Amino acid sequence: MHRLALLMGFALSLPAAGLAHAAEPPSNGPCCSVKAQDVNEVEAAIRSLQERAAGLKSYRARIDYVVKQPLLESQQRRKGVLYYARSDERSSLRIDFQMLQQDQEKQQRYVEQFLFDGVYLWHIDHQTERVERRQLTEPNKPIDAFALASRHVPVLGFSKIGDLHKQFEVTLVPEPKGTESTAQHLHLKVKPQSVYKDDYVTIDFWIDKKAGLPAKVVAATTEEEIHEIRLIDPKVNAEMEDKTFQVYVPKGFSVDVIPLDRATPKN
Repeated sequence: MHRLALLMGFALSLPAAGLAHAAEPPSNGPCCSVKAQDVNEVEAAIRSLQERAAGLKSYRARIDYVVKQPLLESQQRRKGVLYYARSDERSSLRIDFQMLQQDQEKQQRYVEQFLFDGVYLWHIDHQTERVERRQLTEPNKPIDAFALASRHVPVLGFSKIGDLHKQFEVTLVPEPKGTESTAQHLHLKVKPQSVYKDDYVTIDFWIDKKAGLPAKVVAATTEEEIHEIRLIDPKVNAEMEDKTFQVYVPKGFSVDVIPLDRATPKN
């Protein structure tokens, strides 16, 4: 659950969080930003993202997910595909990891899947041949994938601007002189009394200027890890087959069912 929350939110930056935590500022992050920013410029960037998120019906992108542990001088990289679809009734999210690379070792096949259909959260681990099926709400009360994610992290594009300013110092990082970037860089620094203070130090978003949606997210967490997610070759509002979100449990896999009363998050 922790990992999916992070992926859901950060991946579409529409963000969530959960998996782990970090504490090394991004190399081109806050050290390069200017404290005195034009508030109107920051809010314009967020409002533009909200408009794009409001019209989002489907989304597909390749995902490159890196977890760095600076103290151990170690990192893990996972590669896969992220799918998201939303209708009037509910939303569905699927993340399929296919490859894993540990530090500088050779990349290897690694199959792990996360699926959320508005009611049930599935985690299918092909390495351990185990499946977790967790019920998160009543069948007649489905919740949006990003509404679930926002319980753990701010979801840009869905979070209210006032709520973001309450929890973070939000700044727009200027482009280096003489260069023209293809993305806007938003830097969120967790405030001392923020509800996210025990999990995050900073969160940085790079919003693609053409697509109007996040292309990269870097989260520095309190557990001295850095989570970096890149979304590559996105397909927005393209037709998506229903079977994309069908759950298939391979023969011989064990299934752990977690009922609603154990899965409901405590506030």
